[in-house]
Amino acid sequence: MQDRNARLDQQFIDAVANETFPQSDIQLTAADAGVSKAQLIDVFESQAMSRHLDLRSRLMQKDGNSFYTIGSAGHEGNAAVAMAMRPTDMAFLHYRSGAFVIQRSKQLPGQTPLYDMLLSFSASAEDPVSGGRHKVLGSKDLFIPPQTSTIASHLPKAVGAAFAVTLSRKVSAPHVMPQDGVVLCNFGDASANHSTAQGAFNAASWAAYQSVPLPIVFLCEDNGIGISTATPKGWIHANFAGRPGMEYIQCDGLNVLDTYQKTILAMHLARKHHKPVFLHMRTVRLLGHAGSDAEFVYRSEERIGEIEAQDPLLHTARLLREADALSSTEIIDLYQAVSARVERVSVEAAKRPRLANADEVKRSLVPTHRQASSALALTSEQRSELFAHDKHNLPKKQHMAKLLNWTLLDIMASYDNTVLFGEDVGRKGGVYNVTTKLLDKFGPRRVIDTLLDEQSILGMAIGLAHNGYIPIPEIQFLAYVHNAEDQIRGEAATLPFFSNGQFTNPMVIRIAGLAYQRGFGGHFHNDNSFAVFRDIPGVILACPSNGADAVEMMRTSVRLAQEQQRVVIFLEPIALYMKKDLHQEGDNLWSFDYVPPAQADPIELGELGVYGKGEDLCILTYGNGYYLSRQAEKTLSEKGVNIKIVDLRWLAPLNEEGILQEIKGYKQILIVDECRKTGSISEALTTLIVESHSAATSVPHIQRITAEDCFIPLGTACYEVLPKVEHIVECGLEMTGKNPALRSVG
Repeated sequence: MQDRNARLDQQFIDAVANETFPQSDIQLTAADAGVSKAQLIDVFESQAMSRHLDLRSRLMQKDGNSFYTIGSAGHEGNAAVAMAMRPTDMAFLHYRSGAFVIQRSKQLPGQTPLYDMLLSFSASAEDPVSGGRHKVLGSKDLFIPPQTSTIASHLPKAVGAAFAVTLSRKVSAPHVMPQDGVVLCNFGDASANHSTAQGAFNAASWAAYQSVPLPIVFLCEDNGIGISTATPKGWIHANFAGRPGMEYIQCDGLNVLDTYQKTILAMHLARKHHKPVFLHMRTVRLLGHAGSDAEFVYRSEERIGEIEAQDPLLHTARLLREADALSSTEIIDLYQAVSARVERVSVEAAKRPRLANADEVKRSLVPTHRQASSALALTSEQRSELFAHDKHNLPKKQHMAKLLNWTLLDIMASYDNTVLFGEDVGRKGGVYNVTTKLLDKFGPRRVIDTLLDEQSILGMAIGLAHNGYIPIPEIQFLAYVHNAEDQIRGEAATLPFFSNGQFTNPMVIRIAGLAYQRGFGGHFHNDNSFAVFRDIPGVILACPSNGADAVEMMRTSVRLAQEQQRVVIFLEPIALYMKKDLHQEGDNLWSFDYVPPAQADPIELGELGVYGKGEDLCILTYGNGYYLSRQAEKTLSEKGVNIKIVDLRWLAPLNEEGILQEIKGYKQILIVDECRKTGSISEALTTLIVESHSAATSVPHIQRITAEDCFIPLGTACYEVLPKVEHIVECGLEMTGKNPALRSVG
């Protein structure tokens, strides 16, 4: 008995030979649609290429030469979408877009889409997109950033990229996309229900409702089913036809002429009128969700047959005959010639080498250095004007919030490709006044108040980064990032890896967080866990403990984004924003001078902060823990315990070599970690220290002081689940034998 693949293949040949084509309600000729015979033949060839790639991939899988079989069968009509677009219009595609990629590749000389895609199927290290790391559809030359198994996570960044096109016409900075470009983002009908997708649609409508230009086309390829769950009939139309600020257009994805004509209209509205467009394309899904999907379990044989009878390739074959472009024999000959060609190329692709070791796999986690925008050297007059509103305060020592504010002023004046945005960052100047006056200095095009949606904020950052900007988005509180963490984990951080370093998302994500806020806000504003970031490969996590460090670490973070294209998360301890004193009110020991960039002593990535040289005890800590440890040091010193305090500063990647060097020779090591005992960085530090000692060397005595495994309550009760100065003093005395009667804490 033939399998489904072979049956679909033979069905096409038999139907064309007998000219038993499916019919269409759309009465549209090639001439009416402005499509020549040559173009119609060309788009059919692209559809046939995509189909035979799908069929061949499943055969390759059986031979152990292909590793991913979600195909494009049934969606080949998107070849007509590509034909209606410019190859410089950035496209964020889902996994059923093989025909789109093939058709677009024909618009640029020298492309080899069949070989390239088969290298991807076979996970070859020579795959020009991902270097063998995933089966992805993408191309640097074709303006298609690669996506993996996206459900809807690519929609927010597509909105951001469309905004970046608009911004490039107003903000003078290097840009990648043409200033009259349009962004395409396609997805399935089931994905349209995802909260991430809904957030992107809402953000686009929200912007358009306020007359913000947004040249984007959302292409919903509606095949009526999400794996095995049917989409309610009429649901997509009912959900999107009346969206404020968004144009809605329907087309028949089985009919390439209708699809081409409607895409031309959609692109015109987006390009000339800068409107977001929802293009609803009806299509079918053939061969199940993927190679492993047993479609007969949830669809009857009769229903599967009805769907296969609507094969889009048969619809295009009918149009070829109606246009007298090819005879039936010529259609079959072309179809079979493509099959033979794909088979030949697949044999060669399967022979190509694959990634052979972990170093090769990890090579693209961190992008290679790029030519970055150089910082503008401000004259003394320019800096005087920049800081005119604070000229009387500039010579005085300041707390962290003010120092960060001045740092951002300098950065935005020095780098014209930086854009700062988030909730309340503009007119209000941020919840903690860190961004105050920035709007006055740089205007609403570079300091942007966004809607209240973290997914859209981070998606905007990714989209801006695609167009040459260095985004500085703000997440108002650490706990809020959990609504949108996949934009960092699944999108920004993975893009260099899955594009073999060709695409990057440089940005500095400012997040106000951590605890010790005098009981304010409860756990949503006193979130003391950043474990969500620590296991994301390639991401940098910075956490300053004082204003002086915050200045230099922010400058370094922006430089890392500019020069190394890195994703940097800059975690700002809220409780230390306004802290001026260390031991007693008015001592001003936690206030610092603002050092201009020209006189700065940079803090490089991984550079540790070290206070004291005492040999009795070494404390490893960061953030609020460093502040508490400095307070405890005074008491411990008075009791005869001499200590060294190491401020980690950079929490990912950890400077393991530097840490081990700083604790060398110490028999007593105390880790002060304000995050929870489970999942905190103290676990990693303990493991590092233990594993660094061989069986022949003695492991130093290690104690941990951490927060309780508990959410932080409201009011003064919050301090009962967090480390205290008293804990550090008691533990330090016990560990050094100065007061062994004291109860151990940790």
